[in-house]
Amino acid sequence: MSETAEKRIDHMTYLPGMEVLESDIQQKVIERMEAYDYNKYTAADVKRALNHDVCTPEDFEALLSPAALPFLEEMAQKAQKETRKHFGNSIYMFTPLYIANYCENYCIYCGFNCHNKIRRARLNAEQIEQEMQAIAKSGLQEILLLTGESRKMSDVTYIGEACKIARKYFKVIGLEVYPMNSDEYAYLHECGADYVTVFQETYNSDKYETLHLAGHKRIFPYRLNAQERAIKGGMRGVGFAALLGLDDFRKDALATGYHAYLLQRKYPHAEIAFSCPRLRPIINNDKINPKDVHEAQLLQVITAYRIFMPFASITISTRECERVRNNVIKIAATKISAGVSVGIGEHIEDNDNVGDAQFEISDERNVEEVYQAIQKEGLQPVMSDYIYV
Repeated sequence: MSETAEKRIDHMTYLPGMEVLESDIQQKVIERMEAYDYNKYTAADVKRALNHDVCTPEDFEALLSPAALPFLEEMAQKAQKETRKHFGNSIYMFTPLYIANYCENYCIYCGFNCHNKIRRARLNAEQIEQEMQAIAKSGLQEILLLTGESRKMSDVTYIGEACKIARKYFKVIGLEVYPMNSDEYAYLHECGADYVTVFQETYNSDKYETLHLAGHKRIFPYRLNAQERAIKGGMRGVGFAALLGLDDFRKDALATGYHAYLLQRKYPHAEIAFSCPRLRPIINNDKINPKDVHEAQLLQVITAYRIFMPFASITISTRECERVRNNVIKIAATKISAGVSVGIGEHIEDNDNVGDAQFEISDERNVEEVYQAIQKEGLQPVMSDYIYV
């Protein structure tokens, strides 16, 4: 065993200070995922699932199976019907704002990982406000705040101050930062945050261990239970995602959907959202080879999510190209990003404090271009769906 391997901490054991929930959700999700044999499903199983008024977990498994691929058109039609029933023609717009890219984790597929030689940056309060002012001028009313996973460089207070600034300019504030304890989520909710998104990356704990070699992110169960801690902390919404292509995407999609399903049954008031990111190229690493998740498979996952969880929001990000995003909002996605920058400080002109991006984006359209594209599809762009009273 190498010296590096000997120093690695057990990825299934909580570190000091990490809140442990008395919850059986992780066990249920992993057991179902491990028992999932998607090759056993037949065309008859898929037809049966599509004919049901309510999609059961077993139906969801059938819709994610290889047997469902020939039924993609039928799945798209059913997904579109469910989307219009619950969301009308509305497509919600937002943009992410990366305020820091310092990271203490060693995740071999991520451009922010602590061993990657990139330009690191952290915006101060004045720079955060300047970025938000620039974004707000576009008309957007929802923002997603992101940092690298470094408690030292982006502590909870720092993120909280960013939320307070954001509240001056935006009606809805989301967070995609490192997992926290429920009391920390409660603090950020008081500062103005509305929802939290956490990518589990992969629900296969053995694969997870080989991808996350160091840092707090290495602790698999702490990350998996983050959404439940966020709900306990008062967040009104939580988002789920696996990074499709890291491992067996069908099992990861099953686990993601079932995880969300169980949490919604346990906390009926919580708003549920899905993202469907595919693995993208990163700076200084050409060795990450995504397991094939082509457009057909991506659409299969998205439509299966919609049929299984008809009330859930589904986001389509700039990891996907313009053509794919335009198609998916017609069928199942209800939320789309626009005017996206995944670097640090790129909305401010003449800013010397610029940090490198986390990954390469595929759709560089600005807010107005995306707005017009939504209208062109006969849909209604919506900047905010929430009113504070």
